[in-house]
Amino acid sequence: MIDKVIWPERYHPGISSIYALNDIDVNAPPEVVWKLLVDAAHWSNHFPPEDQVNILSGESELRLGTRFHRVTVGYPMSLTVTECIPNRRLAWATTVDADDTGSSAYHGWVITPTEKGCHVLTEETQQGEFFLNVIGHEYPGALYRYHQDWIERLARAAETALTESEK
Repeated sequence: MIDKVIWPERYHPGISSIYALNDIDVNAPPEVVWKLLVDAAHWSNHFPPEDQVNILSGESELRLGTRFHRVTVGYPMSLTVTECIPNRRLAWATTVDADDTGSSAYHGWVITPTEKGCHVLTEETQQGEFFLNVIGHEYPGALYRYHQDWIERLARAAETALTESEK
């Protein structure tokens, strides 16, 4: 059975303006995928668009309560890790810097072990004027496409890391 994101009530897809779900089977164990996910400062090694990530709370890897900042598709954002179960679940809440409309987002990753490695699922909801105007109206489908690219590159990076570690 494939697990899904555990939604805080205010971010549930049923009440959110924008929602995307992407998933993929990965031929690498959960631990390999997890290591790539929590190493946010180096996401750009496998996903170049995420090249402006700064962990603000001093950790070298994401963990429960970690505060970090990133610039995504040109927009600066502040994030806090709200769920962190090693090798299984990672989620964060996001606000857009300098946005006075109160827009926010919730992004979760779920890793489920499989016979050949693991299944990775990522889901995000976005709420508020900023996301509705920029993502919803100006670039419909952009969230799905961005996450699809990210999850495919994450899978390739995990599979490559596994192959290299076996040498």
